[in-house]
Amino acid sequence: MKLLVVGLGRMGGGILRRLKSKGYELAGYDSDPRAREVFKDKVFLFEDLSSLENFFGSQRKIIWLMVPHQVVDKVLEDLIPLLSEGDIVVDGGNSYYRDSQRRYTKLKEIGVSFLDVGVSGGIYGEEFGYCLMIGGERKTYELLEDLFRDLSYNAEGYAYLGDSGAGHFAKMVHNGIEYAFMQAIGEGFELLKESEFGYDLKEVARVYNTGSVIRSWLMELTKKVFEEFGDLEQLEAYVEDTGEGRWTLLEALQRAVPMPALASALFMRFRSRQENPFRDRLLAGLRYQFGRHRLKRKNE
Repeated sequence: MKLLVVGLGRMGGGILRRLKSKGYELAGYDSDPRAREVFKDKVFLFEDLSSLENFFGSQRKIIWLMVPHQVVDKVLEDLIPLLSEGDIVVDGGNSYYRDSQRRYTKLKEIGVSFLDVGVSGGIYGEEFGYCLMIGGERKTYELLEDLFRDLSYNAEGYAYLGDSGAGHFAKMVHNGIEYAFMQAIGEGFELLKESEFGYDLKEVARVYNTGSVIRSWLMELTKKVFEEFGDLEQLEAYVEDTGEGRWTLLEALQRAVPMPALASALFMRFRSRQENPFRDRLLAGLRYQFGRHRLKRKNE
């Protein structure tokens, strides 16, 4: 099976290397020449996507996209003139599921199959395998099932979950759950740190992850955080979000499904990116107005 991976960053590069170790015939492309340089002399590299036949010849084109959701449409716009009936496009990035459904319909009109595949496992997936949540037509999934098995954790960390959009919807909810898990860990360890016991937080993380009911890979990573960054004093309290938590919460609002843990976790990420926020300055001013409570002014 020949496969082109478009997007050679941390995740796309890991997928390409894992498949190469499994014996697949691979090509790679990234718009950033620095990303392409990493794979120089390792796989067939495209400097642009103008001639896919140089790699695929007359074979079915199978193209795995691992690019940010904001550029998927642009990549497809470049690819569509080069695709033929029977070709397959897989979007393994974190795309919004409604966009995936729209792309499925657009490609189906020209006889090209489209699968939306939520991919979890982070940078460790290259070594241990990924978790793959797959949506689209079952017959297309079945054509690529060996590929999914080879990419997956323990050759079983994959599942066909339903029609177009099902894979990315499941990954969206997965990431919403992840937000809440991480927030709970952060809050719990902050309370441990502020207690009078002087905990070795790395040791607490280790024992929490040894037979307890909250043991998890995230707890294992918590231990790694303390091993690598010590007391965290060199880190800024700045936490990004890449969209999936927002999409999950919007879906919950539209379907009247209460998700207070996710909502709180998402808002705390927003809060982490604010410095001296207006809201809290207004609260301080209000307390002063009704009770002449102490104000702390800048440069005091």
